[in-house]
Amino acid sequence: MEQDTQKSTTVDFWNGNRSAARQVYERKVLQAILEATEEEWGAWEIRESLEEYPGDEESLVFTGKGHDLFVTIAGNQKFKEGDMIVIPQLLTKNLLGYRIPIIREEDAGLFGGIRQAGELQKLAHGIPETWSDAIIFRRNGYNMVEEGTFDDIFDRLQNRLFDYSAYGANEVLGVYENRASKREGLIIDQNILLFYPFPLVFYVNPELPEMAQRIEQGMQSIISSGKLDAIFNEHYGDITAQLNLDSRRIFVLDNPLIPDEFRDLAPDLENL
Repeated sequence: MEQDTQKSTTVDFWNGNRSAARQVYERKVLQAILEATEEEWGAWEIRESLEEYPGDEESLVFTGKGHDLFVTIAGNQKFKEGDMIVIPQLLTKNLLGYRIPIIREEDAGLFGGIRQAGELQKLAHGIPETWSDAIIFRRNGYNMVEEGTFDDIFDRLQNRLFDYSAYGANEVLGVYENRASKREGLIIDQNILLFYPFPLVFYVNPELPEMAQRIEQGMQSIISSGKLDAIFNEHYGDITAQLNLDSRRIFVLDNPLIPDEFRDLAPDLENL
């Protein structure tokens, strides 16, 4: 964070290693926060980085890369040793915790016939290396294939190295359009919905307590004013209908990594 004598703040925001849909949404939330706090905290400018960091470098967002803040899941194990400041308000109503599979079109009948968790647990779930979702699924008895990267995940699905790969309801349409649809024979499954507490929150550089104070104050402001809901509805207001969320068979998983303050999050499709 840089600040001049006119109290104008440059915020170094890392927004890489995520889908384009998430990048747009999270940028808008940060802009709204800074606008809501401008009168008290001063003018601002966002310096955004979309650089992709390999899994072993992502934990260096603050100490090695020098960024001020970013958005990630609460309880992200890549940062369990750090002293970052976590802002406890949710950005997307736990939408990332509603997971929808992308599958091979030829397997639509197989997934459409699944009625019990055990049937899905026997199938292989492909996930890029270092994604913390793998721990959650493995702890809940799911068969995981954890290797490769986000860039090659759908080549491997197409080549039958696993049976499906699941993504959050806030990103699955974008992931499919921008990545999976480029490979022949892949579709978004229409039957299965997996759920676990997986809220997105701001992490702030521990050396910037004033920045953390501004972000938390701004989050509280845009929540109480309805601005956060307006951003959510702009991006995801019709997500339940788009993805037929309320007609899917839902399987609820425990997230052993989630901090206690988020552990009670439960499926709530009516309020999406």
